[in-house]
Amino acid sequence: MNEGYDAGHGDGGPYELVGYDEYGRPVYRQAVDRQTQQQYDPYGGQGGQTQQGYGYNPYATGGHQQPAYDPYGNGGGYGYDPYATGGHQQPAHDPYGQGTHPGGTGQQPRATEQTAYIPEQTGHAPERTAHIPQQARPADDARDDGDGPAPDYRTEQFAFVEEPDDDSEDVIDWLKFTENRTERREEARRRARSRIIALTVVFALVVAGGVGYLWYAGKLPGLSSSDEGTGTTTAAGAQKRDVLVVHLHDTENGGTSTALLVDNATTKQGTTVLLPNSLALTAEDGTTTTLAKSVEDDGSEGTRTALDTVLGTDIEGTWRLDTPFLLTLVDLVGNIEVDTDADVPDPDAKKKGQAPLVRKGKGQTLSGRMAVAYATHRGPGEAQDAQLERFGQVLHGVLRKLTSDPDAATTTVQTLGQIIEPPLTDADLGAFLAGLSDLAKGGDHRTQLLPVEEDGTLTAEASDGVVKDVLGGTAKSPDRDAAVTVSVRNATGDEDNTEKARVVLLNGGFTFLEGGTAGSAESASEVVYADPAEKENAAEVAKTLGLPADAVTKGKVSGNARVAVVLGQDYDPGSQ
Repeated sequence: MNEGYDAGHGDGGPYELVGYDEYGRPVYRQAVDRQTQQQYDPYGGQGGQTQQGYGYNPYATGGHQQPAYDPYGNGGGYGYDPYATGGHQQPAHDPYGQGTHPGGTGQQPRATEQTAYIPEQTGHAPERTAHIPQQARPADDARDDGDGPAPDYRTEQFAFVEEPDDDSEDVIDWLKFTENRTERREEARRRARSRIIALTVVFALVVAGGVGYLWYAGKLPGLSSSDEGTGTTTAAGAQKRDVLVVHLHDTENGGTSTALLVDNATTKQGTTVLLPNSLALTAEDGTTTTLAKSVEDDGSEGTRTALDTVLGTDIEGTWRLDTPFLLTLVDLVGNIEVDTDADVPDPDAKKKGQAPLVRKGKGQTLSGRMAVAYATHRGPGEAQDAQLERFGQVLHGVLRKLTSDPDAATTTVQTLGQIIEPPLTDADLGAFLAGLSDLAKGGDHRTQLLPVEEDGTLTAEASDGVVKDVLGGTAKSPDRDAAVTVSVRNATGDEDNTEKARVVLLNGGFTFLEGGTAGSAESASEVVYADPAEKENAAEVAKTLGLPADAVTKGKVSGNARVAVVLGQDYDPGSQ
């Protein structure tokens, strides 16, 4: 067993204490000066004489002390004296460079990992690394006199040197490259997601717009009003509609123009259906007549009933709109804008060649007087449908400028001063027009012409496209075999002959149609038929009117008449 305080034991001579290892055990080495070495006295009881050389005297209190080991630099010698209180001290070893302080005190550190030979140990003591910086070693230790082995201090035992890594810059560059590439990939993914979202939104809008258009046009399979309603789809006949008939009476030049105003509450659509004057109707007496003749002869109530029968509708009321009231209505709403299709001359112009009252062009602003002239204008050689479409344009312009408030619209109707025919009232008409005005301002109002055949009957196109889809009705044209329709044109020079011929034909079981009055008289009368099957009927008409048999001829018959008659000067009303 190693006895740490036996300094003279062993064959190496006296030893001196230099510190402690990491386990708290004392570490020795051979004393440098053997002549001055004395017996170790841990309590310093030699009459005040301290141990010479590098001895250890922790309790020395006086006298001249030899240099002692002072690892913290608290004393002045090489010995360790934590309780020294006086006397002259020799310079001590200060490994931490804290300086010498006479009479100073300090704590004994635990010296670890210092290379030294420990006696009474078998073999050579292993090397231990002491926590003593190299630059703090005393010069005396480095200049050993050769009596003992000099301590072997190595740089790697005391310092930890961080060697530069040559690849550090490469690693940083690689990390930056990896980070940048990752950011680029993330940015590319974000852009791709943004593009996909944008394309999805655009595609959805296109699909929605296409479906909306097909629905509006009635071409969407399963939802078209022309299809039978199944499931949740509302059939055309089951839709809720409000229908009014409006008759424009030209008080200056004569004649009427008729249209149906339709407000479909189910589809939120408004429509103006233009009705040609040649539309064949069934009169109250069961005979066949035309729309124009029915308005003149049967009045509003009879015409509304005849229209319901032919179109299969339920018209709620009649709005008679004379041209002076139309003029006032346009002025009340503050003029209208119309895309005119013709120049309209001023009816009050005193000289020919004056500037037209209405000019052809898009977005023409029309006052009340200009609107009336345009709505009733019919150019030379034009069919009545052209004038009827101009009337529809004026109605659409009025609806767009009219107020959408029912009370305000009622006030406008009352301001006109016209008499509303029962069962329609001012409030009913005002509310109805306000609803159509709201649809027209939103682009949900359109104008359609009811197509009819030459004889005034409805075509299959009219039955499917207008009568069924727009009006929700069923076309029922008068039976052609019920009565023969005869159109009479007066060319006798006597206006009374038209009425006389009408009475005779009605008494004979024929349907009379007004054909107008010729501008000049003709000498001979004619009875014309177009269909060879009508030749016998034409001969019967000639016999009824007292005309010779050779007056019957094959030719062109206009309108919805089956037989056309031109009364000449040879017509004698008293011969029937």
